[in-house]
Amino acid sequence: MIDIQNKVKEIKLSFRLMMDGATAQSMREKGLDYHLNWGATLPRLHQMAEEIKADISKTDATTDSLYDLAIVLWKENVRECKILATMLMPAERMLPEVVDIWMEQTETVEIAEQASFNLYQHLPFAADKAYEWLASPHDLPQICGYHVLSRLFRQGQAPNERGINEFIDQVLSALQSPNMVLRKAAFQSVMFFSELGLMYERVAQNALKRIGYTL
Repeated sequence: MIDIQNKVKEIKLSFRLMMDGATAQSMREKGLDYHLNWGATLPRLHQMAEEIKADISKTDATTDSLYDLAIVLWKENVRECKILATMLMPAERMLPEVVDIWMEQTETVEIAEQASFNLYQHLPFAADKAYEWLASPHDLPQICGYHVLSRLFRQGQAPNERGINEFIDQVLSALQSPNMVLRKAAFQSVMFFSELGLMYERVAQNALKRIGYTL
């Protein structure tokens, strides 16, 4: 087992070496205002995550250290720590209660999207959480839900009749939201839904016509 606290210190120190002030400033201008943001690029963070996984695997054949490290990193109020946590957390180990906590603590669109792409779509209960998030009164959980469903639809995971009805009802509401990011995530999910087959395409087209949208 690795020393988690020392590993976190080592990781945070490495962020200073990849600091990109221009990127961080650009994020602030776009409304992505973090307590601490080193401006590290996503490709560099992905590379870093792979290096950490390889390093930890040398001393820990299980996923215990990765899980513990992801939990501690997420608690840090630092952009790079939270994104790295979503890249390191073993999806098969994450409990629904922990997912709920992370969702409650998600404050930016970027973190919501990174968590969806890197982690949430791979959860054993991904579809259940996604539909739960679609019904949330808050935008960020909905955005996560649509991104996760987009990935599942792309993989050919078709919903049952109840899921179809629930999805269509929620997506029609989201497409009329004033939040452009939410509308984009919802429409993208409809596009992938329609590609599941002719029946799904017709359901999507008929539903979208009711609010003046077309595929």
